[in-house]
Amino acid sequence: MAYTDHRTLRRALHREIAGTIGLLTDEHDFRAMRRYRTFTFDDHATYLEHVEAVLRTRALQGGHTTVALFDPEEYADFCRKSGLDPDSHTSRTRFTAELAAGGPAVPYDGRPLSDLLPTLVDEAVRQVTWEYATTLLARLGPCASCGEDLGRSAFARASQLLTRVLDTAPPGDRHLVCSVSGPPETLVAVLRADDVAGRMELEETEVLEFTTVLAVGLATDRPGGLVMRTSAPGRPDRIHGWRLRAHGLQPLTAGEVFDAYCTDVESGDLIAPESNVDYCEPPDLGDDGPGPAHHH
Repeated sequence: MAYTDHRTLRRALHREIAGTIGLLTDEHDFRAMRRYRTFTFDDHATYLEHVEAVLRTRALQGGHTTVALFDPEEYADFCRKSGLDPDSHTSRTRFTAELAAGGPAVPYDGRPLSDLLPTLVDEAVRQVTWEYATTLLARLGPCASCGEDLGRSAFARASQLLTRVLDTAPPGDRHLVCSVSGPPETLVAVLRADDVAGRMELEETEVLEFTTVLAVGLATDRPGGLVMRTSAPGRPDRIHGWRLRAHGLQPLTAGEVFDAYCTDVESGDLIAPESNVDYCEPPDLGDDGPGPAHHH
């Protein structure tokens, strides 16, 4: 009887333990890990099938599992710096624990792995974008004339503008995209603001990332834009946007918004507009529009 009680208690305790699995999302990364003798998988598709089976089993047993992006190059660097043997199960486990603390990761929610993989990759791109944008702002340094920290000033201005954009938007769910041209590549941030019984719900991390990318555009004068789509029951979606200008936003005309959405980016050919969508000029941002007062 006591033995049975012990087993029951241990099963209950296992459900209290959160786990993390490091996932090799593509063939390239999978092949890089095959050079290690202790990595026993030969085929990426088979590997993914077994990972999904383990995730489903843990979920059925009441366990919570986080799926983290496993990068073989980062793993090799981690082992080198930590003095660990990379050809070891233990080393991979330690690296995966590090990923759980700060790397790109998403909780397993029962979805097929094929649906979860894009979410994980998007999370990795978001994290890299935010880290790169933060580094760019930090490198701007102080203003030569007034000594003010240019990165901090641009972030404060971006936060102010984002607040005005959201406050002046018509009621409904809002989907915002901010893009700033490279080099080395275009930075893109997405923000969703859900209308819940007239109250706007935002995800804090998304706000931080979006504001940081917007700040880079304001501070560096790189070409860029901000577009917002508002959706509400019973009426057409409304789409409007702005160009990024030195420390401000310049409204796009309805025609410019239409052209942007109805032109193929790669070929330049016209594409059919969406049905039940209004392409329109944005609301007036008031005193928070573009102006020289905030420009260094």
